[in-house]
Amino acid sequence: MARSYSQQRALLAITKASFKSIFKSPSSTFFSLFFPIVLIIIFGSIGGGGGVSFNVAFADNSDTSNIIYNVITHAAIFDVERGTKADIQDRLNKGRISSILNIQKTDSGKYELHVTSTTASQRELPQLVNILNGMVNEASIRNQRIDKIANITVEQLEVRPYRRIDFYLPAMIGFSLIGSAVFGVAFLFFALRETLVLKRMYASPVTKSVIVIGESLGRIFFQLLIVIVLILFGTYVYHFTLANGFVTFLELLVLSALALVVFMGFGFFISSVAKNQNVIPIYANLFMFPQYFLSGTFFPKTILPSSIHWLIEALPLTALNDALRKVAFEGSHLNDCWKQIGILAIWGVIIHALAVWAFRWE
Repeated sequence: MARSYSQQRALLAITKASFKSIFKSPSSTFFSLFFPIVLIIIFGSIGGGGGVSFNVAFADNSDTSNIIYNVITHAAIFDVERGTKADIQDRLNKGRISSILNIQKTDSGKYELHVTSTTASQRELPQLVNILNGMVNEASIRNQRIDKIANITVEQLEVRPYRRIDFYLPAMIGFSLIGSAVFGVAFLFFALRETLVLKRMYASPVTKSVIVIGESLGRIFFQLLIVIVLILFGTYVYHFTLANGFVTFLELLVLSALALVVFMGFGFFISSVAKNQNVIPIYANLFMFPQYFLSGTFFPKTILPSSIHWLIEALPLTALNDALRKVAFEGSHLNDCWKQIGILAIWGVIIHALAVWAFRWE
């Protein structure tokens, strides 16, 4: 009597073969690991900086019936946020807003502009104070005052410092994941189909799902290994923040695995609709390149026009970058990232449904 074919052993064999084959491709290793490390070194070595816009909030008891308040609230460089006192303070501590402003009129008739910031926004504070000084001088001239209409005082609270690496390393993880998943899967399955390997595997006793899952698991394990190396490199070389230590590390891996599954769906879809190998980079870049520049990968999303923020927030790479930063620096947990995980899940369901519909074995 013939023995039944073990699908579990087949799955393990395909996964192992797929994992080993990736290491034999120098380009995969370079673009997944060394290229992101080079970018981390470049961005991690850059000091200073600062954006072209600032998220600020006003204290509850701030005087809002003066020219200083009007100038700040009408300046395009400032995005004034609202919320409860506790919510504003929490966002200040996490570096989501640059400072809390409090304007009070003194007995002399002048105003006192008190700027409360934290070490989480320390790289933005000098530029912010310079801009506020310029606005005060402009308001003084407008009111034909010889002396300044307001004095600026600065208070900086000690919280966890927000380093440049805390912005760029999650972005480099996303950069590596989306590139490897989309390009790697698209080229792999197109090549397997063109060389009739998929057709021969389809005719074997191995079930179709085991073939696809085995190839996918090999790539997931490889890419998670890359993520581990990137996190360790950023942590020990540039003091990347892991707010809750090992728990944060594990949650970053979970988010990376989820994103990989989603991005691989795009690779499956592209490999199925591509008529030849030359169009794969075109289709892949149409999906990836806009996200590199819109999803907060190389620069903050706040510098982009507010009219397209709804589109930016809906992108899968935006969801991944935001979730990684919330977990790593702010100490959030996966249940706090339900919005970002939900966006990734929706994209995953849609693209995998399209991939199943378009997938071809020959």
